[in-house]
Amino acid sequence: MKLLKKGIVLIALLSIVFALAGCQPAAKEEAKSEPVALTISAAASLKDAMAEIQTLYLKEEPDTTLTLNFGSSGSLAQQIQQGAEVDVFMPASSKDMTTLKDAGLLNDDTLKNILGNEVVLIVPKDSQSAITDFAQIVDPAITKLGLGEPTSVPVGQYAVDVFTYYNVMDQITEKIVYGKDVKEVLTWVETGNVDAGVVYSTDAKASTGVKVIATAPAASHKAIVYPAAVIKASKNPEPAAAFVDFLSSDAAKAVFDKYGFTTL
Repeated sequence: MKLLKKGIVLIALLSIVFALAGCQPAAKEEAKSEPVALTISAAASLKDAMAEIQTLYLKEEPDTTLTLNFGSSGSLAQQIQQGAEVDVFMPASSKDMTTLKDAGLLNDDTLKNILGNEVVLIVPKDSQSAITDFAQIVDPAITKLGLGEPTSVPVGQYAVDVFTYYNVMDQITEKIVYGKDVKEVLTWVETGNVDAGVVYSTDAKASTGVKVIATAPAASHKAIVYPAAVIKASKNPEPAAAFVDFLSSDAAKAVFDKYGFTTL
């Protein structure tokens, strides 16, 4: 009888032990990652593609919040220099990234070249202009030419490079209207507020209101490179670096390819 009672007690104790052991994995499953908030400052020309990248990334990292901040690369770089809370910077030129690197504001190990692009000359879709080349922009029929402000908008500097390459820059200065970023120039052309404009091929591809009449030869301007890097002051450097890595993933490349960018 005593042996029977001892057996019953032993079985009861073992049941409790196994029950407790079975609860442990469940407790682990309930543990969740701490939420992470990242701010990404990116060139205006990346707006459409990055909206899709954001959706893809949040499917992989649902505990992350991404805030996308778009503008001219030079203006965004200046904001970071002035202390804006930014985790990742992705401009449309190496120049603006180098400015921050030289100021010691980057996590240099995270710096990567992500994308390339092309410079194109566009006119409104219903334009009857007969010009087919950047050199022909001197034509009197083109009275207003939209360009990004060269000191802060990379595509504006690339445009100056192209027109200088064709030796027409001095002849067209009075025609130029400068925009705060590439999207503003695109809108001007779409609405007919300027007769022509210089944007990236990706911007023209995304618009139904313009047509491309010329593509600048690669030799006519500095190489177009979109780098990305983590800002040294980021409060979430590891998640920010993971996002930069994601920009080179196959999933992200497929998105950039769809929008017409060259992936590097």
